[in-house]
Amino acid sequence: MPTLYDFTMAPSPRRARILLAEKGIACQNVQVNLMTGEHLGDAFRALNPQCTVPALQLDDDTVLPDNAAIAAWAEAAHPEPALMGRTPLEKAEIASWNSRTEFEGLLAIAEALRNSAPAMKGRALTGPAAVDQIPELAQRGLARAQRFFDVLDAHLAERDFIATERFSIADITAVVMVDFARVVRLKPVETHPNIRRWREALASRPSIAA
Repeated sequence: MPTLYDFTMAPSPRRARILLAEKGIACQNVQVNLMTGEHLGDAFRALNPQCTVPALQLDDDTVLPDNAAIAAWAEAAHPEPALMGRTPLEKAEIASWNSRTEFEGLLAIAEALRNSAPAMKGRALTGPAAVDQIPELAQRGLARAQRFFDVLDAHLAERDFIATERFSIADITAVVMVDFARVVRLKPVETHPNIRRWREALASRPSIAA
């Protein structure tokens, strides 16, 4: 059985937990305490030199060090349900919206948090290197996230899912993004009716609580 290196409070490993739950892939769960810096210690660094979670260790001891690798492996090893598209056009649409949601939404929120939170001092970027905070980037990140929520709300006006007509990895990234936004006091579900409708509909999926 694969082992998922996780930290329940963090958004990135939640993406992996939801995806694996949708795929029906059972895993052992090992918590890596980011608050105490366990991910920077020698033991975890030897497992994943990126010093980030999630990381998925397969039965042959291969380590998939991030969400991109985990998703690609899971889709290839367990094709159903298809979360990254079936046709070439579906794959393109899902990849585009998943990328936009990650870079224009999730990373913008992370930029706002990591460059403002006192607990993130010296940790403005993930990974092994110490990186100083830049307060101006916190302001920029919040503005970027707000703009993307406007875009996403308009996109969802007559849609049930982020991309194609089925639940996909783009919805996984987006639901984690929407919930994560609360850490910077951004609550799009209160001001964007289409995001609110979409998020409420997804609440019934068991994987969302993973």
